[in-house]
Amino acid sequence: MRLAESDSAVASLRQHLKEIVDGTAFKGSHRCAQFLGYVVDKAIGGDFESLKERVIGVELFGRSSSYYTGDDAIVRVTASDVRKRLLQHYGTYGASSGIRISLPLGSYVPEFTFEQVPGPSESPGNGTAAVAKRVLEDLPAPHRSMAAVSESTGIPDTVAVAENLPAKTSGSVRRWQLIALLLLMGNLALAGAYLVRVTRAADAPPNILPWRALFTPSRITHVITSDPNIVNVQEITGNEISVSDYANHRYIPEPNKLSPDEIRFCHILLGGDTSSAAAVDTPIAANIVELGRGNARNIDVHGARGIRFEDLKTDDNFVFLGSPRSNPWTALFNDQLDFVFAFDKNLGQEFIRDVHPRPNEQAEYHPTAPGWATGQSFGIVAFVRNPDQNGQVLLLAGASGEGTEAAGKLATDPGRLTPVLRACGISPLGPLQHFELLLQFSSMAGSPNNISVIACHILPSQIVRRP
Repeated sequence: MRLAESDSAVASLRQHLKEIVDGTAFKGSHRCAQFLGYVVDKAIGGDFESLKERVIGVELFGRSSSYYTGDDAIVRVTASDVRKRLLQHYGTYGASSGIRISLPLGSYVPEFTFEQVPGPSESPGNGTAAVAKRVLEDLPAPHRSMAAVSESTGIPDTVAVAENLPAKTSGSVRRWQLIALLLLMGNLALAGAYLVRVTRAADAPPNILPWRALFTPSRITHVITSDPNIVNVQEITGNEISVSDYANHRYIPEPNKLSPDEIRFCHILLGGDTSSAAAVDTPIAANIVELGRGNARNIDVHGARGIRFEDLKTDDNFVFLGSPRSNPWTALFNDQLDFVFAFDKNLGQEFIRDVHPRPNEQAEYHPTAPGWATGQSFGIVAFVRNPDQNGQVLLLAGASGEGTEAAGKLATDPGRLTPVLRACGISPLGPLQHFELLLQFSSMAGSPNNISVIACHILPSQIVRRP
């Protein structure tokens, strides 16, 4: 309220907002820049009624007035991305900034922190560095409580993604089992331990590859979700984290090259929930749980940062979600892959390299659509062996979160996967066969569409180590 009475404070805040959206953290994410500008403008104007999930979905994202927020998480997912980008921005420029904008978890009302709020007669000074730190008084209680939770579920948006479960389960008991699983995925921090084990006792799982090999009576299937916070740490530090560093908890390999603010923000990110997963992982994990029903099949869901090398030295089966940048464990299987992820530092995005291109295949596949943008992107479905073990591994990954979502949609839909495998020369009901599928899809508003398989490689039964 005090901010709205000060033209100079508003001018300083708007200038600071411009510096943020023009900076590197928001580069390539027009949607996040739009979202941040929208909520800041509404807050400055005192229009807190517009800072609700449904209203934002309608006014900013063009959804219909009757759209169901439980099925369409665009507002919650964008807000989560904005929070991460703000952390990245202040990790780089925090020392020279006299203003900070934050978006509290579960709320769409931004908070503005100043060293000193200029009064009506004060000058904003030379840029935002002249404005000092002081937290504005809290919003009135009705507005604060109104915006503190997701409109559709009444719970913070990091957990509300569980409401996006596809309605594939049969019976209320199974639906609530799945919801409980996903709430645990969102809330529990059980480093090095299983988050949840779901046992099914009815209906046989699909009898096709790769699920026929992954769901076996004597072995547990471990679903390893990605680590979105480790992606943000890599963006702040500018360094790629190897699987060796990740396994040894060396998440900031060269701290001497970072500013104190950058180190502090990295520790904030790393100090969060080690079991948190990317939003796209949640429905994929739910679909895998549903596929694995029957014959007392056991399925464990783990966060990537909660497992160790020793946990992989087993004959159990694994499903890994995410590329090596978001789930470094997947790099352990690069020796078996023809389609390998690489990172372009100049463009700040991942691409896929075909190390053994066949006729009519490209050596590299570069997305034209970074996360949440419109264009073409790529993903992979890879079924391989666990090196030196007897278990099987399924990799579902993309050059962006949408790519992982596309891979998950194809792999967990036996009706779509079966003809794809047959077209590749693989018998879905035949003997064990390892393979890779390269996917291409159209990305729009954070959703993969028109998913197609543009390359299929049948892999050798034995692992061939590449130099």
